[in-house]
Amino acid sequence: MNPWKGLKVLPKEMWVISLAILINRMGTMVLPFLVIYLTNRIGLKAGSAGFVITFYGLGALITAPFVGKLSDKIGAPTLMKASLFLTGIALILYPFFTSYTSILAITLVWAVVSEAFRPASLSITSALVPAENRKTAFALNRLMINLGMSIGPVLAGFLIERSFSLIFYIDATTSILAGIFLLVFPVKIKEVHKDGSSHVVHDNILKDRTFLYFLISWIPALIVMFQSLGAMPIFLTHDLKFPASNVGLLFAINTVIIIFVEVPLNTAMSKWTYRKSLSLGALLFAIGYGAMALAENLYAIALTIVIWTFGEMILFPASAAYTSEIAPDKKRGEYMGLYQMMFSLGFTLAPWLGTKVYELYGAQVLWGVIFICGAISSFMMLKIKERPFALDTYERSNEMESKKEKL
Repeated sequence: MNPWKGLKVLPKEMWVISLAILINRMGTMVLPFLVIYLTNRIGLKAGSAGFVITFYGLGALITAPFVGKLSDKIGAPTLMKASLFLTGIALILYPFFTSYTSILAITLVWAVVSEAFRPASLSITSALVPAENRKTAFALNRLMINLGMSIGPVLAGFLIERSFSLIFYIDATTSILAGIFLLVFPVKIKEVHKDGSSHVVHDNILKDRTFLYFLISWIPALIVMFQSLGAMPIFLTHDLKFPASNVGLLFAINTVIIIFVEVPLNTAMSKWTYRKSLSLGALLFAIGYGAMALAENLYAIALTIVIWTFGEMILFPASAAYTSEIAPDKKRGEYMGLYQMMFSLGFTLAPWLGTKVYELYGAQVLWGVIFICGAISSFMMLKIKERPFALDTYERSNEMESKKEKL
């Protein structure tokens, strides 16, 4: 059997969106090296440079719910193109801002226009792809992101030795090229309606208790996930005494597995109910990160990364697909905006919280707390409500498979 067969059923518009994401992500250079730029080139202290990253997270946090609504009003394709072009302009201007206040200001602008792309791309994927194929579609998006991220940051490491300005200009160029690509190959949304959907459309999204419960259950898992940006690198270098080169190789395990496994895995799990997929993904997160408390060498850490990478590959496509499934057609962007807001909240708070627990109580306590957080998410996600039409979709799909086997 072809493990990539799930990609054949995706509409061509989905491939246009995915290629635009790849073009954009191939130039991802500034954010991974922003702290180095601010400390080495601008001369900021580490704490001040770190606050700039937090400021970016705050900008993304504020942006997500508003751009979700904007996506519903002006259309996701329009918002995506505007985001790409404006991001390019912001990155071109960034090196010209050298005072701390002006850097915070341009960082906020950059975060707002750049992060506007995410809810719009999630919304348009939901509109283009039927429910039974959305896990595969979101996995394809993540494949393109990881392919791009395997190129951009690597090139940036060589470019900054020649000129820091180059990473800003190349990052800006790929954003603009992705915008041009969407202009040349315009995406027209052919709405995929949900058969048998009869759920209540709330005037206020905060009245949707099913969605709010899901978001609350999602927060502990995000606290676990973003330790990879905070406490985990410190733990590997300080406690286990790994050189920086080994840390880079360990993170590469995550990217390589995602590139080769995530799409086939989500195609194989396409008929799983959301509660099973989400709960299993969060549990693997908990086990993978929690097991670092027991790991003492490179191979043991590599095994923990493999475990939580499988959790990531299951949890993220399933969570995006679940959000698209429960969102009313006319409010899909708003729902995706609030969903994306949780990522921004995790990006902003989790690294700080993890490093603070590590600083005060040590690594063993930290990874124990992280395991509990992941386990809480796993348990809560077992209790999420499946929409009736979602369950009908799985049942119809299973019936069709059974008929094919009999024939």
